[in-house]
Amino acid sequence: MAVYTEVAFDEAAALLHTLHLGDLTELKGIQGGIENTNYFVTSERDGATLEHVLTVFERLGFEQLPFYLRLMEHLAQGGIPVPAPAADARGEILFKVQGKPAAVVAKLRGKSDLSPGEAQCEAVGRTLARMHLAGRDFALSQPNLRGLPWWNDTVPVVLPFLNESQAALIRTELAFQNHVAQSPAYAALPRGPIHADLFRDNAMFDQGELSGFFDFYFAGVDTFLFDIAVCLNDWCVLHDADHDGSLDTPRSLALLGAYQSVRPLTAAERQLLPAMLRAGALRFWISRLWDLHLPREAAMLQPHDPRHFERVLRARVRDTQALNSLLRDDALQTA
Repeated sequence: MAVYTEVAFDEAAALLHTLHLGDLTELKGIQGGIENTNYFVTSERDGATLEHVLTVFERLGFEQLPFYLRLMEHLAQGGIPVPAPAADARGEILFKVQGKPAAVVAKLRGKSDLSPGEAQCEAVGRTLARMHLAGRDFALSQPNLRGLPWWNDTVPVVLPFLNESQAALIRTELAFQNHVAQSPAYAALPRGPIHADLFRDNAMFDQGELSGFFDFYFAGVDTFLFDIAVCLNDWCVLHDADHDGSLDTPRSLALLGAYQSVRPLTAAERQLLPAMLRAGALRFWISRLWDLHLPREAAMLQPHDPRHFERVLRARVRDTQALNSLLRDDALQTA
């Protein structure tokens, strides 16, 4: 959510009028994230204050964006707490700002919880499962654009920036993930629209209650298990500089147990969870290396430290046997 594109107040005000969201009173750039330009927009309509988020898309094009925006619309209509896109009188939800695609979505209540406990992990696991079920009848389809093909294309680009040990790890893990993707168990994994980037800062809590998931602009059709793995790798690890990447067992069991209470894992999912945890760590290690070493200019830009997910990946490779213990029925039943 760095600011790459400066949006004039008058242009944002005109868009809000098109969407019947009243008169713009405040336009504030959002710092954090690295993919798109985002602004908080506050408006007044009929004496009420409205709060939304204006996103100008920097990499995604007009042909890709209907999938993300219509998915959010579909999920919101299905009772999943996600920010619904604002539509004009014709039902259009994708617009143009500064010559780039743009959308306005509702602002969720509350704030992100960057130090979640078991209760927060339970709420995330339960709502993630509901989201997966609600998305199964979504009509549009688009692959996860940061999936295995992107990893295969991007690893050679970031390899020159790695030391010998890092290069060996990333090559070995990429080969392992290509092998897993060819397995019968992987082919049997349930699939559908997934968030694919559900980190702690992409969920909101209001007075201790989960108020919603947002930032669906990495979403795509992929395995539900990959979505679960991405969540576990962020919500259930320590984030201090000295951490070794290990999963916190109580929080992991809370998230998995709550998810299973809504959508039980299949046998293939139980078998491949350790491999998908490694896949999730690899994906974000690659993308953070790419963002750090091949950055774009922005008015606000804070690339994340790739070493965090290097440590997470090393821990997942090391702890495969311990990870399997998370899937025991007796362990999940106590979550």
